[in-house]
Amino acid sequence: MTWKMFGTAEPDVLTEQFRQCDTKNLLLRSLSAQDFALLAPHLTRVPFSIGDPLSHAGDAIDSLCFPEEGIAGVLDALDGDHRYAVGLIGAEGFVGWPLLLGNSRSPYDVVMRAERGEALRIAAEHFVAAVEQSVTLRLSLLRFVNVFMIQMGRTIVSSLAHSIERRMARWILLYHDRVRDDDICMTHEEFSLMLGVRRSSVTDALHRLEEERAIRAGRGRITVRDRAKLMRLAADTYGHAEAEYRRLLGDDRGLSLRPASHGQDVAVATSLG
Repeated sequence: MTWKMFGTAEPDVLTEQFRQCDTKNLLLRSLSAQDFALLAPHLTRVPFSIGDPLSHAGDAIDSLCFPEEGIAGVLDALDGDHRYAVGLIGAEGFVGWPLLLGNSRSPYDVVMRAERGEALRIAAEHFVAAVEQSVTLRLSLLRFVNVFMIQMGRTIVSSLAHSIERRMARWILLYHDRVRDDDICMTHEEFSLMLGVRRSSVTDALHRLEEERAIRAGRGRITVRDRAKLMRLAADTYGHAEAEYRRLLGDDRGLSLRPASHGQDVAVATSLG
C-alpha cells in the first residue's frame, strides 16, 4: 500500500517544534509526553479525500494512520464482492492496529468516509520500534484496540437483534461523533454498507427517523436535528464502547471528540463510538 493515494499535496513532516497539544488525534493527545516523543519524529501529516483507501484486506501493513479529521470505515467482504461495515475509526484511534497484535497484514479494507481531512502517518518499522521501547505506549494503544473490539462486537449483536431503524440511529450517532458539525455526508450506498439491506429499506428507515424529527435527509447528506432523540432510538445499541473509551482514555484527560456545543445533550457530546 502507498500513502500517495491520499492526495497530491506533499506530506508535512513534523518537526521538533510540533507540540502534542497541536494534534487533533485524541489518542495521541492522551499519551504521556515521553511516549508521544517516541512517535513524534516519525509522524507525517497526510491529506485525504472521501473514498481514499487506507488499506486493503491481505496487504502488508507498511504504515499506520492516526486520523485527525474524517472517518475511516472498516469493511469486511463476503465472497470477495459484497462489503459490509464492521466499525468506524476517527480521531479517537488509529488505523493499522492489527500490527500491534502481531498481524503484519490487514484483515480488512479501510476506506475514508464522510469528509475530507488529514491524518498522521507513521511507517510500520518506526511504530514497532516505539512500542518495543515502551510498555506504557503499547498499553495505551491496546486500550483503544479493546474499545474498537467492543464497538465491532456491538455491531454484530445489533445486526442480529435490532430493527433497521435502531441500527440506523446507531450508525448516524457513530458518524456524528466523528465529524465537525451536524451535516454528515451519508448516501444510500453508505447505509447499505452499514445495514446490509436494500435501498428501499434504507429509504423507509430514513423516513421514519425524519418523522421522529431526529434527522433531516437530503441528497447524499444527513442533518442531525436532535441527537438526544437519536440516542433514545438507538437505545442500548449505542453507548457501551463510548463509555469504555471515556473510562480507559478520556475522563481524567478532558478529551472530547465532539465539542460540547454540538448535539442536544452536553453530557453525551463527549462520547466516542
